[in-house]
Amino acid sequence: MFKHILVPTDGSPLSGKAVDAAIKLAIETDARITALYVMERFPVMPVTEYAPLNVSSVDEFQKHQQSIADRYLGIVADAAREARVTCKTEAVTGESIYQAIVSVAEQCGCDLILMASHGRRGLQSLLLGSETNKVLTHSKIPVLVYR
Repeated sequence: MFKHILVPTDGSPLSGKAVDAAIKLAIETDARITALYVMERFPVMPVTEYAPLNVSSVDEFQKHQQSIADRYLGIVADAAREARVTCKTEAVTGESIYQAIVSVAEQCGCDLILMASHGRRGLQSLLLGSETNKVLTHSKIPVLVYR
């Protein structure tokens, strides 16, 4: 069945439940997992006379993003280790979360993406779009959505 599962995380409670489901599936199928956190890019500000308030340097911003990634991926790695599941972690920077997920899944040779759905419905879903829906639409790799 599945031998390499990609599980993206954003640190949310629902994402945590998807991680738990990925670990359980990995145990059942003797698979390994790769946990992924997509870091934000430094926001580009238009050049103006006045510097915006609370804007850190690029280095500070990247260090902060990396610390968030390390924290969330550490939680996944610890849970996998406790369950005796082989786990690799990846933190990437991307402008498009769904593209980063699909790209990492392909690069790592994953045969399943297991990810949470935040359950947006109706007009909000149409206006905002869903990263999960975009992954479902663009991935050639099977996607299992945890709700």
